[in-house]
Amino acid sequence: MDVKQKLSELPAKSGVYLMMDKDGTVIYVGKAKILKNRVKQYFQAGTKTDKTLALVGNIADFRYIITQNEVDALVLENNLIKKYNPKYNILLKDDKNYPFIRIDLKSKFPTVEVVRKLKNDGAKYFGPYMVGINVKDITELIFSAFPLRSCNLNFDKIPSHHRPCLNSHIGRCLAPCDGRVPKEEYAKTVSEVISFLKGNDGTVKKVLEMKMHRAADKGDFENAIYYRDRLKTLDKLVRRQISALPKDFNLDVFSVIDNGIYAAVSVLVVRGGKLLGGDNFPLISAAKSVSEEETLGLTSADIGTLLTHDEAAEMLENFIYQYYEQNPVFPDEVVINVALSDVSGLENVFFDKSGKRINFVKPISGVRKQLVEMAENNAVDYLSNFVTKLVRRDNMTKGAVVKLAEELGLSELPRRIECYDISHVSGTNMVASMVVFEDGEPAKKMYRSYKIKTVPGNNDFACMKEVLTRRLTRLKNSDPDPSFGKRPDLIIVDGGKGQLSYAMEALEETGMTDVNIVSLAKREEEVFFPDRHEPVVIDRNSVALKLIQRVRDEAHRSAITHHRNLRTAGQTKSELKDVEGIGDKKIAALYSKFKNLKAIKAATVEELSAVKGVTKKDAERIKQHFSD
Repeated sequence: MDVKQKLSELPAKSGVYLMMDKDGTVIYVGKAKILKNRVKQYFQAGTKTDKTLALVGNIADFRYIITQNEVDALVLENNLIKKYNPKYNILLKDDKNYPFIRIDLKSKFPTVEVVRKLKNDGAKYFGPYMVGINVKDITELIFSAFPLRSCNLNFDKIPSHHRPCLNSHIGRCLAPCDGRVPKEEYAKTVSEVISFLKGNDGTVKKVLEMKMHRAADKGDFENAIYYRDRLKTLDKLVRRQISALPKDFNLDVFSVIDNGIYAAVSVLVVRGGKLLGGDNFPLISAAKSVSEEETLGLTSADIGTLLTHDEAAEMLENFIYQYYEQNPVFPDEVVINVALSDVSGLENVFFDKSGKRINFVKPISGVRKQLVEMAENNAVDYLSNFVTKLVRRDNMTKGAVVKLAEELGLSELPRRIECYDISHVSGTNMVASMVVFEDGEPAKKMYRSYKIKTVPGNNDFACMKEVLTRRLTRLKNSDPDPSFGKRPDLIIVDGGKGQLSYAMEALEETGMTDVNIVSLAKREEEVFFPDRHEPVVIDRNSVALKLIQRVRDEAHRSAITHHRNLRTAGQTKSELKDVEGIGDKKIAALYSKFKNLKAIKAATVEELSAVKGVTKKDAERIKQHFSD
């Protein structure tokens, strides 16, 4: 059935749709209140952004799943995005673990701890503490003002010889471990800590001032300075108070901006009426290369001019859902810079997760509007810096590949570069490395290592010929190995004319003379060609030369690492070879079981003899050998 026919049969129900390319790969997942209306919009004439145009141009087919309601559609949409990781969807990477403060009220004597992973364990969590505020400053404030325990003592198993720690002697702990404080009194202190974390800091200030003056009156100036510094920290925190908000009010701010190629969301976190910091997130919104000219001059005035309202709303809605999946501490209110088309879906999902109704607000004035604008400005600055970094990286990778083709006079871009290096010590344990760069970046899964098989003694030239002969023969024979089966656009050998001439012999003997090959001499960083007497000298500041150097240095590093590992393995295995009756097969079996020599030495006779092929007599000899 063609796309036009399928469009005419779309139902007027809520659900999720999946767009596929010509290969059947899912490239976009979306949800709709009414599938019939939403999916048809993609194929109708009208103004579309670069992202949508790129998506529509690649749609070859689609399918849909009907859901009972919009809430189910929202959940299913995000599950499918995680499953397929479609090219044109945003996916929030789970690589930012923000700190939270945790208080376990089920503990006999709760304490304050910093965690980065939330659990559904009934404990109270406060945060997240993002960029701009140090959670250690907060915990230091708590322990300086409130005499809570800071240890991890198990109160169900207190040792009989246990003695209270120094903190109890200097008045910084109520010492519940020694039975000095009733559980009710300790619980009251915990309640005061919770009140402070909710934004009520007046008590903390009074306590710290009292302790500072008391220490100063006693001439204990070291402690007086300690409490003074804690007061300074508290003052910084108080200055984060947003006067127009209640002190016990929690809200999160989300602002999305876009430059037609990439998008960014800035998040601000307000807890207890205080701004606890924020962070920025890049959202790749189209598969398209970017030039520096496209990113310059982006200002607040550009906000909303590049994404359509529906696209911005959809992007922000997906982001918010994913954000709270990773950080499931829900505020009282979510403030946004774009009105969401289906806010009820998010409200219902979050109600199910948090047990409370969360208001979504797009402000038009007041302090919330100021917070939205602050987040927008943060996102603009972040996006500009983010894209500039991408441009620089692109210049050092794909841009360097283009420049290298120009410098070497290649007719095609060297998108796959292979480099070879030899490593040994006085002709022993001779090995070679093959490293691969694709589009200017290391493709480490494609790296391969060789043991030299046919070259006796110390002969780097002959070793290079052997390695390239073996590699190109596998290419010629269409080797199924994903690395050997791919044809290199450029081969680089580490060395001068000597290495290059032997490498050319390998190309000639395998019938692969049409593969581009050069060598790079270390001393002057000169590039030699097989058919030229004089080397090519590339400007030392050129990204092309820097790319060749990166490839060469990576090959050198890889070869040395492989040689070192081989030498180490040889040394450890040789110790076992000194044991009577232990040969290569038994050594291999022992290493398969115990992984290293240290574990073999530590094993018992019974554990050693349990290894296939190793007798009890062998095990006794091994133990005897290492005990002598």
